[in-house]
Amino acid sequence: MKYLKLPSNEVRRLVFYLAMEEHAAHMLKSNESLEELFFMWRVKPTVIFGRNQLIDSEVNIAYCKEHGIEYYRRKSGGGCVYADMDNIMFSYITRSDDVTLTFSHYTHAIVEMLQGLGLNACDNSRNDIMVDGRKVSGNAFYHLPGVSIVHGTMLYDTNMENMLKAITPSSVKLDSKGVKSVKSHITTLNQHLTMTIEEFWEHVEKTLCDSTILLNSDDVAAIERIEESYLTPEFILGNNPRCNMERIGRIDGVGEFKISLELNRNIIRNINIAGDFFLLGDLDSVVSRLKGQQFTAQALSQALSDIDISKVIMNLKKEEFIKLVIG
Repeated sequence: MKYLKLPSNEVRRLVFYLAMEEHAAHMLKSNESLEELFFMWRVKPTVIFGRNQLIDSEVNIAYCKEHGIEYYRRKSGGGCVYADMDNIMFSYITRSDDVTLTFSHYTHAIVEMLQGLGLNACDNSRNDIMVDGRKVSGNAFYHLPGVSIVHGTMLYDTNMENMLKAITPSSVKLDSKGVKSVKSHITTLNQHLTMTIEEFWEHVEKTLCDSTILLNSDDVAAIERIEESYLTPEFILGNNPRCNMERIGRIDGVGEFKISLELNRNIIRNINIAGDFFLLGDLDSVVSRLKGQQFTAQALSQALSDIDISKVIMNLKKEEFIKLVIG
């Protein structure tokens, strides 16, 4: 695996590094000798939420503005995450279309790297990495033609108050009991290691990568052009259509859903599918089939008969999805 290095140590906004992942994907597609690329990054306090999440439901915008915390949408699925300079973000880009194999290969490499430091590390079915049974890393996935990208957090340390309150809607009051409950499910590496965050960074790079590719000013300019697509209000705010019905629920092994429907004479005129599920394909391929359909289980099943929905949303079964929509 090759390590991608920027020409300077300047700390950029978070979406620059998401754009850098896309640039790395272009590098793989244009150079057959490259198979896997990896890089790490740190950012000033930022909230990043999933491609299919509703910003008002996930981000405490008032708290973020008050405390100087930026917030952006990413192109992968999954849940809402807080990052700051005390934790490290990982990006893995590979020439692969196999989602299961990509995740397995990546998480296995990270687990082995942590185990090499003497940590009791493992992964779980939700693509999290655990140390002593508590979450230390969460990961999300997205796919570009011929290339898969996995990115995630590595909690060396973090501002716990910001992490909890920045992703909590302002109407919810987080008391000390709630903070204690969340803390019981996560851990940070500085509780288990004596090395500094810089020493850990060096260990990761040396363990996972065999050589370095140094990017140049042309690469940075190309990344900045891609970055612009993440900065439009339309992308950040997302699609929140008019609706007269909502379905909110969780499907085990898949994730949480918030489905907004606009019905007129029992016909689906508009639909938005939001949640923290892992997106593998084009969600519009599902939405477009549902618009204009009768609001019945039979009609929805027929509309989705020619699509494998598990290849769009990881682990989702058509019957479970229709049951949630119809209620």
